[in-house]
Amino acid sequence: MTNQSGKERTGKCLCGAVTFKATPKSHEVGVCHCNMCRRQNAGPFFAVDCGDTVSFSNEDAIGLYGSSEWAERGFCKTCGSTLFWRLKDKSLTIMAADLFDDFDDLTLDHEVFIDEKPAYYSFAEKTKQMTGDEVFAAFGVS
Repeated sequence: MTNQSGKERTGKCLCGAVTFKATPKSHEVGVCHCNMCRRQNAGPFFAVDCGDTVSFSNEDAIGLYGSSEWAERGFCKTCGSTLFWRLKDKSLTIMAADLFDDFDDLTLDHEVFIDEKPAYYSFAEKTKQMTGDEVFAAFGVS
């Protein structure tokens, strides 16, 4: 797998029960405004695309929630930290951005499900924005 970042990063949940290593595809952070992400996180989900490079140290501490036919959400069973959204075949894992130990070089780049974003917040950064339909089309899901 080729990626633009090339830098392996480490991270952990709030309590440290789940630690991981991953090589993000880029330095870009995306934000998901979908209703499911906002309910799970009590706000938008800030995330980094790590493709299939994520390895966890303690998978027994990870709880999984199948949020659709094709995707699942991971969380720490001990502290409840949101860990990831990933395809069930594990070919794509989107990690929570603030779990990384080093994230100073990450930049907010894009927002998805912009059509589900509530009116009470917005970001100052100019980002690429996609609606839910555009996201599903990019994934080939109808």
